[in-house]
Amino acid sequence: MDTAGSPENDQFFLRKAIEEARRAAEEDEAPIGAVIVRDGRVIAAAHNQREQLRDPTAHAELIAITQAAATVGDWRLEGCTLYVTLEPCPMCAGAIVQARIPRVVYGAPDPKAGAVDSLYRLLSDARLNHRSEVTGGVMADVCGHLLTDFFAAKRRASKK
Repeated sequence: MDTAGSPENDQFFLRKAIEEARRAAEEDEAPIGAVIVRDGRVIAAAHNQREQLRDPTAHAELIAITQAAATVGDWRLEGCTLYVTLEPCPMCAGAIVQARIPRVVYGAPDPKAGAVDSLYRLLSDARLNHRSEVTGGVMADVCGHLLTDFFAAKRRASKK
């Protein structure tokens, strides 16, 4: 299956992830969203739910990977592309490797916890049994502003 995406397709599907990130913000969760696409169709869509579920592993990517595996009926998500608004952390990058996702597109870089390009390069590490093609920085300004605006509002609210 062809997992390569055009810039237009990448933006289209990343907008779907941004919609998920906005849902997270509405639920007072860190605004991070993810969708997984296979054969041009969204097969999973999720957003952060750490606060709601009281679960440190309830990241958008992990929830989407679980949904996609259930949809596909296999833990191997070959032929899929993961779109996420923020560069995946080490936990999520590890899950991407385990799920064999061949392509990842992310919005904003994460200089404090990014494990795809910023701090580590787990998805391109030849020592691991799987590598993913990565396209980073797609709609980075929009994705980054979701996060900075959310946390600025949280800081303002805590000062009151």
